[in-house]
Amino acid sequence: MKLVAGLVASVALFGGAHFLDGSDGQGMAVETAAATTYRLTANGDEAACAVQRGASVSDGLSRLDVAPDCRRLMPGIERVKFWREQADGSVAFSENGVDPIVAFGVADGDGYESYAPAAPLLALNNDE
Repeated sequence: MKLVAGLVASVALFGGAHFLDGSDGQGMAVETAAATTYRLTANGDEAACAVQRGASVSDGLSRLDVAPDCRRLMPGIERVKFWREQADGSVAFSENGVDPIVAFGVADGDGYESYAPAAPLLALNNDE
């Protein structure tokens, strides 16, 4: 009998938490399922490559796929595997999820502009 009462209490608590959350649960599924493709350019050049933000790994950290031809824009950037979004909206690309290879600030309008390293200046814009 205690097992049944414990089970009923657990279900009620779980359901109450979802009710108080106010969401329908779709936001979480969309966040982890949708990949976003960006166009990376250097110094306003015509040359560009594709960068795809993938599934969320943890809070603010997502997988990242960088096209091999991005190397011509910034040697070494093809090694990055992670996208880390900071509370201020800035974004860093890293190979290990911690040490940034390139860091971007929110640009005027839609997209990001790199601030570290100082050169080359990279622009990252949503390609969808």
